[in-house]
Parts: sequence; structure tokens; C-alpha cells
Amino acid sequence: MPLPEWLARLNRSGINRVTRPVAERLPGFAVVIHTGVRTGRRYRTPVNMFRSGDGYVIALTYGRERDWVKNVLAAGGCEVETRGSSIALTEPRIVRDERQSRAPLAIRPILTALGVKEFLELRRS
Repeated sequence: MPLPEWLARLNRSGINRVTRPVAERLPGFAVVIHTGVRTGRRYRTPVNMFRSGDGYVIALTYGRERDWVKNVLAAGGCEVETRGSSIALTEPRIVRDERQSRAPLAIRPILTALGVKEFLELRRS
């Protein structure tokens, strides 16, 4: 996992609530709207998301074992809010990208420093 578990817990417990409104508007960010597999509850998770070819990629900064990733994979897609728009995404799959080539050039050094090598790739439905 690129970033430590304690930081993931801290984000879930409070930081995500603060960053959500910003993530909905800024380039390179989005809010993933997904439904819990076990709970059926809808969740809103801020992420780093970038356009890639005919779809989008989300940097898995905390790794693939996060609940939101499992929920999106199980559902076969999700909705995201980014830059004031809502987009339905489908066909999620985890891709390994050692060079972070799916991310914008300016962001690659940051992802490299964080050790991010996996992305969730999705297509517009």
C-alpha cells in the first residue's frame, strides 16, 4: 500500500468531509459515489482522477484494498462528480502502471514519490 493505513483511517474519520467540496470542483480531483456491498449505503469518496484516452483513471493512493474500490468493482461502475458535472462510469478494472503514464505529466513525480503504481480505469457509460 503506497500510503500508510493510519492516514487512510484519518481521512475516513474527518479529512474526507473537508476535502469533498473541493474535490468536486478542482481539476485532477473527483468524488466517487458508490454503494456499500454489505451495507447498501451510499458513500462519497474524494479521489485523484484523470482523463485517459476515452475514459478516466483514478490513482489508488491507498492501494486496491480500500472499501470504495471493492464497491466500485462489485457494482461494475460508479458515478463521479468532477468540475461541477456528474459522470456515470462503468467497466472498472485495476491496472498496474509502473511509470504512471496514465496520469498527467506534471502529476507523475508526486505519484512516483508516493509509490502509486495502481490505478482504477473506468469508461464513460
